[in-house]
Amino acid sequence: MSILKSNQIGTHDNNNVAMDNALQFKSYTTTQRDALTSVAGDTIYNTTTSKVEYYNGSTWQEAGGVQAIQIEYAIIAGGGAGAGGGNKGAGGGGAGGYRTNFSSNPSGAASATEPNLYLALSSNYTFSIGAGGAGNNNNYGGSNGSQTICGTIIAEGGGRGGARSGGALSGGCGGGSTNGTASGGRGGGADGTAGQGFAGGGGNSSNNRMGGGGGTGGLGYFMDTNAGEDGGEGTISTMLTTTQANSYSVGEVSGSDVYFGGGGGGGRQYNENGSQNGSSDGDGGLGGGGNGAGGSNAQSGTVNTGGGGGATANQTGGSGGSGVIIIRFSASHSISGLTGLTSSTFTSGGYKYYVFTAGSSATVQFS
Repeated sequence: MSILKSNQIGTHDNNNVAMDNALQFKSYTTTQRDALTSVAGDTIYNTTTSKVEYYNGSTWQEAGGVQAIQIEYAIIAGGGAGAGGGNKGAGGGGAGGYRTNFSSNPSGAASATEPNLYLALSSNYTFSIGAGGAGNNNNYGGSNGSQTICGTIIAEGGGRGGARSGGALSGGCGGGSTNGTASGGRGGGADGTAGQGFAGGGGNSSNNRMGGGGGTGGLGYFMDTNAGEDGGEGTISTMLTTTQANSYSVGEVSGSDVYFGGGGGGGRQYNENGSQNGSSDGDGGLGGGGNGAGGSNAQSGTVNTGGGGGATANQTGGSGGSGVIIIRFSASHSISGLTGLTSSTFTSGGYKYYVFTAGSSATVQFS
């Protein structure tokens, strides 16, 4: 096969240059591209992003259309509050909804990894960390958690647990309830959101026995005795190592895994004379779920896990844990407009990582 080499191709008599076959640019991965010694006008096909890119003299840009950046994320909303004040049992709060497109990690409710996310460069996006729902002790179930927003991706706040005077509510994960039909001792409570989290556990309405809150990785447990039932377990994320999760105080580390979104534990029945029925209260699910309590204030969900609050039959229900946003993108890009957000950042393997743990901004931009 012959190879024609030339420093310049010119036209004859001002005619156009025509080729019989398709023109193919040299292919590089993002890592290979960044190792090149490039000059303005160089053009390649990036096999990492599946885009034609050109070098403008300082940065690589996508050719044609809107300039965009690929974002990988793991986000969870604020968890719902556990119920409080009802002396005949109380349901655990549901965890916040969980969504991710990182690697092969599942999203909430054991759903598939979400598709690639591209955000336009130099456009404003909202980033907001959902707060956990507030618990109370007035025989109602407190409140749902708040949404977490990452540009065009929204995770729904967890549903509150049910109490004597206020039913469980749906959310990212559903709150523990006083009715419903369980399967294998789990489920039957308020519904979770498809692709984000599971339903809470149900119970026996005639005795006001209520289940554990739903988790992102499992249904809340159904209460068919006077003992409190556990919240559903959370979902494992590999976006951060256990060391990084501990360093930035996000997720719940258990062994070699990082969990997000455990449901809150249910509270056992508490009699009017001050005695308690049942042997124990429900435990919160792995991923920051708060433990239930029969005759004292219940445990709140852990901050920056999206865990649901624990429930109590006689005092104040636990508040839900706040949410978190974790993103990474190519280290060749930058982010701005973070005023109002609490964040930490580090660079690893050619990527910039940002961990957002509180606040809100409507002016986040990438460049």
